[in-house]
Amino acid sequence: MTTPLIELVNIEKQFGPVIALNGVSVSVLPGECHCLLGDNGAGKSTFIKTMSGVHKPTRGQILMDGKEVKFDNPREAMTSGIATVYQDLAMIPLMSVTRNFWMGREPQRRAGPFKFFDFGLANAVTMEEMAKMGIHLRSPDQAVGTLSGGERQTVAIARAVYFGAKVLILDEPTSALGVRQTSNVLATIDKVRKKGIGVVFITHNVRHAMAVGDRFTVLNRGKTLGTARKGEIAAEELQDLMAGGQELAELEGSLGGTV
Repeated sequence: MTTPLIELVNIEKQFGPVIALNGVSVSVLPGECHCLLGDNGAGKSTFIKTMSGVHKPTRGQILMDGKEVKFDNPREAMTSGIATVYQDLAMIPLMSVTRNFWMGREPQRRAGPFKFFDFGLANAVTMEEMAKMGIHLRSPDQAVGTLSGGERQTVAIARAVYFGAKVLILDEPTSALGVRQTSNVLATIDKVRKKGIGVVFITHNVRHAMAVGDRFTVLNRGKTLGTARKGEIAAEELQDLMAGGQELAELEGSLGGTV
């Protein structure tokens, strides 16, 4: 049996009297896209922040390659191979694609007693890594703000992969994109999965999840409603779980089938 790259077991997270997560368990295998679905307020954001070291779980375990780990901060999670691409992407629009790709990790070359940003190496790597993801840049010097939303997502994903991500967490990467840009991002997720990297795809869009997902876990009010493999559950069932399942059915009945 394959050991999960990361496994969260019975995770609970409390903020004072508020229970944000209540016994959530999720695992991610190598080369798997595990989709975490849920409506607003389901606990998705708290869960990924717990997975990526922003929050410490109140109770429960986090295992990597079968061994328990405890992260004091996001940097420790990154060092262990957990990379998170948030919706805001943390990019500077007026800076070049290369500068954004290498931000904080600039390659250096030495000239006598001095060190300089090695633009030649940085540009070459940026162009090559973007091409691997299906994006052929006009120039690595173009401002990242001139790229489409999907292309900027790909920059962030390519950067995470290049710097050694074992588990890639994507926070609603398609939520604000058009159809073509969404297709590009979903294709990029598929490329990453084929590299053996585990992908956690956070979304509320069932169609996008079904396009690339291998397993699906639905969160509702901080609890897991269930996990299913591709082929074990239909899109309509996932949508019903996200929308409240039995609660929605009861509401629909009381309103005469108008929901």
